[in-house]
Amino acid sequence: MSAVPAGVTVRVPAKVNVQLAVGAARADGFHDLANVFLAVGLYDEVTAAPADELRITCAGPDAARVPLDATNLAARAALALAERHGVDPAVHLHIAKDIPVAGGMAGGSADGAAALVACDALWGTGASRDELLAICAELGSDVPFSLVGGAALGTGRGEKLTPVEVGGTFHWVFAVADGGLSTPAVYGEFDRLTAGTDIPEPTASPDLLAALRSGDPGALAAALSNDLQPAALSLRPSLADTLAAGTAAGALAALVSGSGPTTAFLAADEEAAEKVAAGLTASGTCRDTRVAVSPAPGARAARRTYSPPG
Repeated sequence: MSAVPAGVTVRVPAKVNVQLAVGAARADGFHDLANVFLAVGLYDEVTAAPADELRITCAGPDAARVPLDATNLAARAALALAERHGVDPAVHLHIAKDIPVAGGMAGGSADGAAALVACDALWGTGASRDELLAICAELGSDVPFSLVGGAALGTGRGEKLTPVEVGGTFHWVFAVADGGLSTPAVYGEFDRLTAGTDIPEPTASPDLLAALRSGDPGALAAALSNDLQPAALSLRPSLADTLAAGTAAGALAALVSGSGPTTAFLAADEEAAEKVAAGLTASGTCRDTRVAVSPAPGARAARRTYSPPG
């Protein structure tokens, strides 16, 4: 008899939205999006191991702000997979947290995707890629991209993915703000700010897609956009100082990452990224800075531990 898995660890990346075009609110409360995701090399790791009951633990920066109950997307992912396959969802999910919490970088979504892959491997459910993506879409708009990684255009509410070609490596600096921003609150502020205006149907920018294909950071810098940025700045005006500080430190472009409050800065190369990070730190306008490259792979099993059978 062969050994059986005692634990499976899955590594999953953060994301930055290099374009976030937002349509008018739909009847269901969501917004149609043209959301160009780029996975970046900041990672959470989720380990699934057998347990007497479903249990969530978390360690790392801001771990105290991560819910450890059934509202956690990792727990919801395990429950959804278990229900589909008639498995007892008795599993210990440990999150090694390195993606900023409530920072507009899809950290919670990443943990949901990672837990799904980890539980599938631990339980041997043999779920197809399409099934995993369907569960991801049920869990949240950003969760499917966390599974896929790389670069993709998300339409609908962001869950319908089309792969996007990337022709090179892009260097980023992320400025972590104090506290978080509620994504529903930011969308609510977007609705308030755009009330009474004609909001166009969201479409992917041809210039942005061409810039990604070329791998040219200057071209990408000129094409970055985020329709939620005015709403995030309205709720957190201090982010304008962070954006200005990163630009002054040499960033090619600066924008709020997703719904914020993390801000993202595109740099020409690795050396420039380090200078931008140093400038942001010296400015005192953010709590922390992180340097990362993109694209990065989606949720992948990083390691397994085994126990003898029987």
